[in-house]
Amino acid sequence: MPMQAMIAGYQKFPFGPACAIVLALAGLNACSLQPVGPDYRAPASTLVTRAGSLPLVDEKTNAPAQAGAAPASAQPLPDRWWQLYRDARLDRLVAQALARNTDLRVAMANLEREQALLGEAGSAQNPTLGVNARPYYGHPSGLSELQPGYVPDNAWHYDSGLNLSYQLDLFGQIQRAIEAANADSEAARAALDLVRINVAANTARAYAEICATGLRLQTARRSIDLQRQSVALTGRLLQAGRTGELDTVRARAQLQQLTATLPPLLAQRQNALYRLATLTGALPQDFPRDVADCVTPPRLSRLIPMGDGAALLRRRPDIRQNERQLASATARVGVAMADLYPKITLGLAGSSAGLMNGIGEKDTYGWSLGPLISWTIPNNGVAQARIAQSQAATKASLARFDGSVLTALREVETALNNYARELDRYQALRAAGKETRDVAEKTRRLYASGKIGYLDVLDAERSLADSDAALAQSQAQLADDQVMLFRALGGGWETAQGAIK
Repeated sequence: MPMQAMIAGYQKFPFGPACAIVLALAGLNACSLQPVGPDYRAPASTLVTRAGSLPLVDEKTNAPAQAGAAPASAQPLPDRWWQLYRDARLDRLVAQALARNTDLRVAMANLEREQALLGEAGSAQNPTLGVNARPYYGHPSGLSELQPGYVPDNAWHYDSGLNLSYQLDLFGQIQRAIEAANADSEAARAALDLVRINVAANTARAYAEICATGLRLQTARRSIDLQRQSVALTGRLLQAGRTGELDTVRARAQLQQLTATLPPLLAQRQNALYRLATLTGALPQDFPRDVADCVTPPRLSRLIPMGDGAALLRRRPDIRQNERQLASATARVGVAMADLYPKITLGLAGSSAGLMNGIGEKDTYGWSLGPLISWTIPNNGVAQARIAQSQAATKASLARFDGSVLTALREVETALNNYARELDRYQALRAAGKETRDVAEKTRRLYASGKIGYLDVLDAERSLADSDAALAQSQAQLADDQVMLFRALGGGWETAQGAIK
């Protein structure tokens, strides 16, 4: 009941006009002075301009701008580049990874934190309301009542108040803080996109490694089968007295050497399966069983779409992240500079105090309205030091931004060069493999007819096994190089408006 009476008393108290005054003065904030500190503008350096105009692919010839590079297309890179492989298993695995990966959960939590910090910064634009109430039993001293020698009777008392305050952002400190928090939130979103890219690429790489290792195992087992046939042949010739025991020993030794290549490949495939399982948010032993028997590495049947330099700058989340961090650092210069000026807070305070049985009486109320001016005079260099710190942070952010542009271009050129060189190697290995296979078949026939010794057959068989293994390994490297090129191009996240235009 006493609190209800207090509320009723406040409702009767006439400081509605005072509230209107506070709100009207707060509305003047929209007409405040120009915020101190530099206004942010997206970097327009020569480096960015040159990178943005860089043609990655000649649109007329569909040949990469880099001489001798792999065939590519000037078509824009799709958001979900892994669907270009037209592999349902790969599509399913990437979808699972993007839904369950733990690194993505961490990045999402970081984004939520930055968004909450943005809400905290924005709340500084709102009035602050504080309410307090203190009931107590006793009596004040007689001296405090200006009645020496008088002892008041004990009774229930109360003391309550209401405070409404609003900081005028005359110099834009709050506005700059909101700008910085908003840029930090956008940087966290770019970081989330970057994690998406890495998760999709790492999932595709693990899948490609599993399939490529399966192909290498298949090739190694085929070589082992051929060598078993050679061992059987030497055994028959030994029994017929047409060869010596040394040829049989050599054939068995070659068989053991080929068999020894299987365990490392089996371990590599199993490790890739474990890695794929954890990427998709599963326990290592719960790897997808239907992927374990894959022997066909994913390969594109079309030119790789690359777009141009401007699209690359817009698409790469690491560039967008560094650009947003630069915007945040620029805004924080204004936050630091605002400390050079006084802060003005409008305050409206209402209070009521007295005996409990007197709640609501006019003589229990008091109120005040006025500005509170606080200013730490910057004579000790602290504010200037903070400004210098913020300006240095801005320079560092600009350097990181420029570095991310250079890194993006370097990674694309490096990935494209690696892919091109591996394509050349693959074509050469295919041609060599055909010749080596013909030589091996001819030496087997000549040995069976007794025209050559087994050392020639052994040399041909070793060359064939090495050639087949190298060709399979090249196919594995091509698949990996393609994925690395896609990752360098920055694909794999939902389309969002970049900060650089």
